[in-house]
Amino acid sequence: MNGPLEGPGKDSGEALVTQPQTITESSHKRWRRRAHHGHNESDFRAAFHAAQLPMAIVDPNGRVLTANRALGILLGAEPHRLTARPIAELAGLGLDGRVRSAYHEALQGRTDRMSCTRRLKHADGHTLWAEITVTPTARGGEALLSIADISERRDLQERLRHLQMHDPVTRLPNRTLFFERLAGALADSATGRTGLCYLDLDGFKAVNDTLGHRIGDSLLDAVAQRLTLCAEAGGEDGGGHLVARLGGDEFALLVESSTGTEQLTQLAQSVLTTLQRPFDLAGQRLSVSASIGVVERETAGTTPTELMQAADTTLYWAKADGKARWTLFDPERNAHRMTRQSLSSTLRRAVERGEFVLEYQPIVGFADDRLRGVEALVRWQHPQFGMLSPDRFIGLAEENGAIVPLGRWVLEESCRQARRWMREHAGPPLYVSVNVAVRQVWDSDLVRDVADILEETGLPAGLLQLELTESAVMGSAGRPLQALQALSETGVRIAIDDFGTGYSNLAYLSRLPVRALKLDGTFVRGFRTARHQNPADETIVTALVQLAHKLGLTVTAECVEGPAQAERLRRIGCDTGQGWHYAKPMAADRIAELLAWSPPEAGSA
Repeated sequence: MNGPLEGPGKDSGEALVTQPQTITESSHKRWRRRAHHGHNESDFRAAFHAAQLPMAIVDPNGRVLTANRALGILLGAEPHRLTARPIAELAGLGLDGRVRSAYHEALQGRTDRMSCTRRLKHADGHTLWAEITVTPTARGGEALLSIADISERRDLQERLRHLQMHDPVTRLPNRTLFFERLAGALADSATGRTGLCYLDLDGFKAVNDTLGHRIGDSLLDAVAQRLTLCAEAGGEDGGGHLVARLGGDEFALLVESSTGTEQLTQLAQSVLTTLQRPFDLAGQRLSVSASIGVVERETAGTTPTELMQAADTTLYWAKADGKARWTLFDPERNAHRMTRQSLSSTLRRAVERGEFVLEYQPIVGFADDRLRGVEALVRWQHPQFGMLSPDRFIGLAEENGAIVPLGRWVLEESCRQARRWMREHAGPPLYVSVNVAVRQVWDSDLVRDVADILEETGLPAGLLQLELTESAVMGSAGRPLQALQALSETGVRIAIDDFGTGYSNLAYLSRLPVRALKLDGTFVRGFRTARHQNPADETIVTALVQLAHKLGLTVTAECVEGPAQAERLRRIGCDTGQGWHYAKPMAADRIAELLAWSPPEAGSA
């Protein structure tokens, strides 16, 4: 471009303004009012040239008719040298289609005013930010141009933005700027891929708590410097990657145009190695480590929220796997986590919707192979995942409290079914064994629930057995122990499930209201064949059975899978057994069929 003004800079950043600006509005109205009322032309020109606001009068074709002294100073040129120059060239109004269109609308008088912000270049080379306004006048199609230097205001805005977008402790970009850059990377990655290392410091809270926040802030600043060096060394063409502090002791390294997973894992390993070197701060030598979640993927179809959720999940994995390591995002592992979350969030509603069913596994007497009882086992008929076994959801139910309504339903349904078998079949009635979680005792009135259910269903208390794990029973004190004693006094049988895998505080057994022990399957697994007998297995089981009998307890062996096991357990003295040797868990009507058979065949299904 010829002349003193070279035109807009590369990042002109123009913005059309539709509301009047205070700095020019009064001047525009004054010139239009004077022209309209026919003020003396010499007064008009004197005021125009003496005005502090840089201005020019332009003709309908957009060429300068006259420019005032302030405009010449602003542009670094004598006012008369600006005459006949196209204002579109002077102010860069012809470079952008939207601005150019609005500018011509104002020249033709079809709009009252046009305003935009441009970055202009002065004749001496320096740039300035200017607010440019074009307002039609009543002087034969002429228009008034004004250019206000707003560089100081823009510089102030930039400084304020820098403060708003950077962390005061480390001077790194903060969370706001990080997400702005992340969104930009996903929208315009040169490789179509983006990667992220999301980390936090292991044990940083201990530093703050023991040495104070001043040392803690110094450590964060030192960590930030090392992360910046890692990012600079790993960047393409020396450009580096974005390092941001997201809050607390959390940092992120953004690879805006990644080349693949290997690039991200190498960067993560570099960070781990760099942070392993001790930090010397204020006479203190500190050692820290970091856990890093690594995510790398295509930008197409990925949102900032999704990428950060994946990074946060992977960081959690790194900590769960032992800390001081990086972990790469695993879609399969994430799918399992999402499934757990989905199951956990829908457990309570599933109870209300009746999605659970019960199956019953026979408990058979070793002495005569007669069916003595059944264990109620709950299944979840999930509408999306199909039939789920207890190991998929019981732990989740205990975590979120859904075990209380679920356990109450299982208890009621199994008691009702046991009472139905008792009415419909002659002979000794079956007892039903129901698993109970300690949380059911803490979060509900289990004693009252059991009493109400037994009264409602009509099942005798002696036909209900409640199973609790050994660790839960042995650790019982206070309310749980009182509940177990109260239940035992009503005639309900209390059994310890998975016995031999928990505390094994045998002396404590005599002080508990326990009626039965269920040996964990690990004790009888070695009994499968005579060829691979382990004398120690039989010795241990024999001792446990004898101890139980001396305490007045019955013993049930779990996981009986073959005739050899069954025979050895019978010889040792176990009272009852359950497992696939006798029957798999089955529906209630199949138990009814077993009861209809003759007694010698009742337990041999």
